[in-house]
Formats: sequence, structure tokens, C-alpha cells
Amino acid sequence: MKTIKHYNSLKLLFIFLSFVLVNPVVGQVEGGVVIYLVRHAEKVDNSNDASLSSQGRERADLLSRVLIDAKIEHIHSTDFQRTRDTVKPLASLLGIGIKLYDPQDLENFSVNLLETPGVHLVSGHSNTTPELVRLLGGESTSIQDHEY
Repeated sequence: MKTIKHYNSLKLLFIFLSFVLVNPVVGQVEGGVVIYLVRHAEKVDNSNDASLSSQGRERADLLSRVLIDAKIEHIHSTDFQRTRDTVKPLASLLGIGIKLYDPQDLENFSVNLLETPGVHLVSGHSNTTPELVRLLGGESTSIQDHEY
């Protein structure tokens, strides 16, 4: 069982690093801004404000271990339990508050991100993260509901 869990963790790390290394939005841009974009981890059910499942909590913990040395200074989330809980382990480890953003106003949020120097982590949704990538100047790709 531990081997399967380890394999799944390595698979997630590979997918995450592939996204980070390939996505042009994640990296240095004018003004010293670095932005990491993630979709929330697995949720318990399809209710409006679902919490993370046990697998989602494991993924959130893994995300915190992957990004612990990334010099994250700003953590952003929509005001949903699943997005907040995805970044909460890292926020707790770093002693950083989670700043809420409105997923219905991605245009202003993207401008705010680009105008705020530092390293940002943004937790979003399958239907908002691709649009945010586009607004930040990257090439948008879709995220399916089953992809985390």
C-alpha cells in the first residue's frame, strides 16, 4: 500500500513540476513577480462549498512540501473551503495569511498579481485557473473536473 501511495505522490510531483516548468506564467516576469497557479485538491463531493477528501488533504500536504522552499510570500484563494484548505498547510508552515480573491473578477485580480512584487501561490478552480493563466499572458489549457 505504501508503494502505491509513494507512486501517487511521485506522479503528482511530476505533474506539478511539468506544469511549473512548462507554463510560461510560472516564472520571473517584469517587476520581480513569480506566480504559482494550482487547482484545488480533491473534494469530498459536488456540493457548493465541499471540503477536501482525505486524498485532497494528502495532496495539499504534498503541495506544501513541494513549495516549502519556493520563497512564497503571498498566498491567494477563492472563498471556498476546498481552495483555502488546499493552500492552508503551506500558509501554516510559512506563517502567511491567505488573501481571498473574487473568481468573478479575474481581470482585476490578474492586474493586482502582476503589480505586486514577490512570489505568489494562487489556489483556484478548474473553470477559473485556465482563464487566469490567459489573463497573465500564458497559454490557457482546460482542466477537466477529474484532473487535480
